[in-house]
Amino acid sequence: MSGLNLALDHAVELTELLAFLNAWLTSDRDQLNASLHRYVSHPAYDIDQLKADLARFTFLLGGDTDGELFQPPATP
Repeated sequence: MSGLNLALDHAVELTELLAFLNAWLTSDRDQLNASLHRYVSHPAYDIDQLKADLARFTFLLGGDTDGELFQPPATP
């Protein structure tokens, strides 16, 4: 697989979008988790899993400044 070059300003914007989505998911966890369950239709993928994926993508873009990827999931 070949590498992908992403302009720094695009990486920053993508990182900001991922952080925004992560914060939004935290803001109304119960309602959004129920909506995600209806959308995904599988109990194995929930808000915690989605937030972990967002944290991983943020980390891969170099935007994990607070180490969220390595923190345990927050309890509701």
